[in-house]
Amino acid sequence: MPARSASASIASTLQQRFAEQLAERGLTADPAQQAAFARLAAWLQHQLGGRRGWLRRHSGGVYLWGGVGRGKSLVLDCFFAAAPLEAKRRVHFHAFLQDVQQRLLRFVGQPDPLALVARELAGEVRLLCFDEFHVHDIGDAILLGRLLQHLLHEQVGVVLTSNYPPAGLCPNPLYHERFKPFIRLLQQRLTVLELDGGRDYRPLSARDWGRYCWPTPAADTHLAEELGLTPDGAGEVLVVNRLRLQPLARSQDTLWLEFAALFEVPSATADYLWLCRHFTCLAISAIPSLDQRSLDVQQRFLNFVDIAYDSGVQLLLASAVNLDQLCVARAHADFARTRSRLAQLRPLPTDHRESQAC
Repeated sequence: MPARSASASIASTLQQRFAEQLAERGLTADPAQQAAFARLAAWLQHQLGGRRGWLRRHSGGVYLWGGVGRGKSLVLDCFFAAAPLEAKRRVHFHAFLQDVQQRLLRFVGQPDPLALVARELAGEVRLLCFDEFHVHDIGDAILLGRLLQHLLHEQVGVVLTSNYPPAGLCPNPLYHERFKPFIRLLQQRLTVLELDGGRDYRPLSARDWGRYCWPTPAADTHLAEELGLTPDGAGEVLVVNRLRLQPLARSQDTLWLEFAALFEVPSATADYLWLCRHFTCLAISAIPSLDQRSLDVQQRFLNFVDIAYDSGVQLLLASAVNLDQLCVARAHADFARTRSRLAQLRPLPTDHRESQAC
């Protein structure tokens, strides 16, 4: 088949596979999702077309952004599955950041170790799909910004999804100015697409990834029944990296902690990743109204929910307040995404007349 004909068939094949994947899930794409996938398919066709293919016609990638629950991850999932490349990888923010930091350790003492990490990644993947791209910590922002610069130089195709337009990344006014060069890089090297406004589809999802129960103390009672564990807090201390945790209860696959034990201490994303790798069910009780907690504590909780959601663990939460009251007055910038994900948690049955949402 001539190169041009083979190239021309890529986009149509991807579109066909998109329709098939949606049909298998019992879903139908709305017009905005269809348009976004069509643009991704056209970009990949451009990348793979021509006699010399990718290396001759490399274009940086696609930056797909929009409100929570609009189907960005669904579009990316289907695009990634359909892309006719072996050397491809789909990553989530926190796990990828930890992977990069571990790779950097291998190049300590060498000139520009981040460029060496990018070269190493370029030897493994030609297409990197990055879901839920968001940066609030300036250290993470600068690290990922420079890494993306190196990856684009190495001609790695990059597809990013985000709740923010490029100009809205790293919104803290103390740090935003320092991140502007990388914002310009994204705007200049990537095709920026908005998956425009519409309904949040997440609450309609059939996914059952856990429970949200309120208010305490009835919530704790139902949590114990659901887990089949009795909280005593007298078990062996669990050492996670540099963190020492006192579980309320645990079994081989299940861990039950109080909110304060995990989030009102200097815990980190590496700790949450470790927990999600070693337990299939995580329970957190005594969750207060987040308005009463510092932004650092809120950020830890949001990071934990992101990691738990992406890792596929079962999450059981018991709170003093219902989901609508969890964070109202002093909501963190990323809370809308977390709220959307928590809305997919199923209620626990209860006879308590005030806990209809539990």
